[in-house]
Amino acid sequence: MSEQETVSFGYEDVSPTEKTQRVRGVFSNVASRYDLMNDAMSGGMHRLWKDRFVRRVKPRQGEQILDMAGGTGDIAFRMAPSGAAITVADINPEMLGVGMKRAQERGLTGLVWTEANAETLTFPDKFFDAYTIAFGIRNVTDIPKALREAHRVLRRGGRFFCLEFSTTTWPGFGEVYDAYSHKVVPQLGKLLANDPDSYRYLIESIRRFPDMPSFERMIGEAGFVRTQVEPMLGGLVAIHSGWKI
Repeated sequence: MSEQETVSFGYEDVSPTEKTQRVRGVFSNVASRYDLMNDAMSGGMHRLWKDRFVRRVKPRQGEQILDMAGGTGDIAFRMAPSGAAITVADINPEMLGVGMKRAQERGLTGLVWTEANAETLTFPDKFFDAYTIAFGIRNVTDIPKALREAHRVLRRGGRFFCLEFSTTTWPGFGEVYDAYSHKVVPQLGKLLANDPDSYRYLIESIRRFPDMPSFERMIGEAGFVRTQVEPMLGGLVAIHSGWKI
């Protein structure tokens, strides 16, 4: 991707560099209120979706797992009881700071925390058994590049799992959620966090994200096989997966 090309930042088209900087700013703003943000966007259901997601990942004792864009620890905390060695990576240091504080409060000392860009990982080839990313891929500037990096750092037989908002196919439900998300969520952001703009971007970023078949195709183009999509609420949110062979 050249610097002359544009990418979406919500409903705006901006340069890749500007998107990276602005996304960093959004998550710096919302880091301390991350659970509040997710509750606002999902009506609290994100907690159930994350539980289901980790059940699909099936983390196991002794595995090396990379949880990308996992700064506040939501997914890592759910995987930790498995005994897997979990590296939590995030581009945003404020999000990592929240996660490390939460881990300390829970007495979880075995997690590795690292600042990292999903597009330019510094981990060696074929290092991890699983790669997870929950509600983070749509904020990446160059999604295909991030998917290729996920493929690179996984061992043969490694698995990729992504939890992300998508486009519901249930008749009528999409319109109801659109109205809620565009009108209510930014107002909640203003009321609860005095930050309607960040919440507005997060909703707009969902609308600009590829639909389920398109994103599954992107995962396959990155080199993964046996790709699958598990929609929830008709595809309002979906678990995407693939394997490296």
